[in-house]
Amino acid sequence: MSGDASNGHPALIAGNNAVVTGGASGIGLATVRKLLERGLSVLVADRDQEALERAAEALRQPAEAGGARVECTSCDVGDFDSVRELAARAEGDLGPVHFLFNNAGVGLKPSAPWENLDEWRAQLQINLWGVVHGVQAFVPAMLEHGAPAAVVCTGSKQGITKPPGNAAYNLSKAGVVAYTEMLAHALGQVEGCRISAHLLVPGFTYTGMISRFLPEKPDAAWTPEQVTDFLIDHLAAGDFYILCPDNDVTPELDRARIQWNADDLIQGRPALSRWCPDFAEDFEAFVSDYLGKG
Repeated sequence: MSGDASNGHPALIAGNNAVVTGGASGIGLATVRKLLERGLSVLVADRDQEALERAAEALRQPAEAGGARVECTSCDVGDFDSVRELAARAEGDLGPVHFLFNNAGVGLKPSAPWENLDEWRAQLQINLWGVVHGVQAFVPAMLEHGAPAAVVCTGSKQGITKPPGNAAYNLSKAGVVAYTEMLAHALGQVEGCRISAHLLVPGFTYTGMISRFLPEKPDAAWTPEQVTDFLIDHLAAGDFYILCPDNDVTPELDRARIQWNADDLIQGRPALSRWCPDFAEDFEAFVSDYLGKG
């Protein structure tokens, strides 16, 4: 489904309903604000109760200004029963859901691929299974009501280029990329389907996950509000891949890095050769040439 960039995605109209997981902070919270401004009612889900309480207070005025409703509820996206309860509440309290934002995620760091199995499972349970649970719980009803709808899943550049240092996070987000691609294709094969699926890939964004380590926003980082604006614009354009730049990395540099990563397989280089000392000069030369051609 392609939207009209001048009018916005057809799911994002006043009077429609949305569900945002991981919605009590960061990109999720910024997106909730934007949806409320557009007149959509929103069910905000998060497992951080204190953040939910702060969000409920902060969102009251935007909801009133947009003539919309906002409700906040606790949900563990890693637990399918919890997500099914979320879907039932959305249907009961708001009505049919037109916009689902599978945004909840965590950044654990269980070390090497052969260590800390429980943390690996926890990472995948939230970041990957949380997305699968959201689709399984909401999409059947979205197909049934038949109105224009959209599903957005939050991926990561780490799920595409897979830099060393956080293998479990990379795996979880690589899974989100693959799953969302397959979701978009599968929906496209359903006759008369009016649901579009989209992969949001933020750049360096100053969220709570980052502020735990960096108390002040780095100049290179985008704000969650910038990511949300970029998301809304590219939903309107009908884009599947919504690859965000930031204040340091341009779209052209992103494309160069992704191309090099894909060429590891095609050219038979070592895995993740970008970070191998023997290929450091080759990578820099490739990027320079790629950007020069652009």
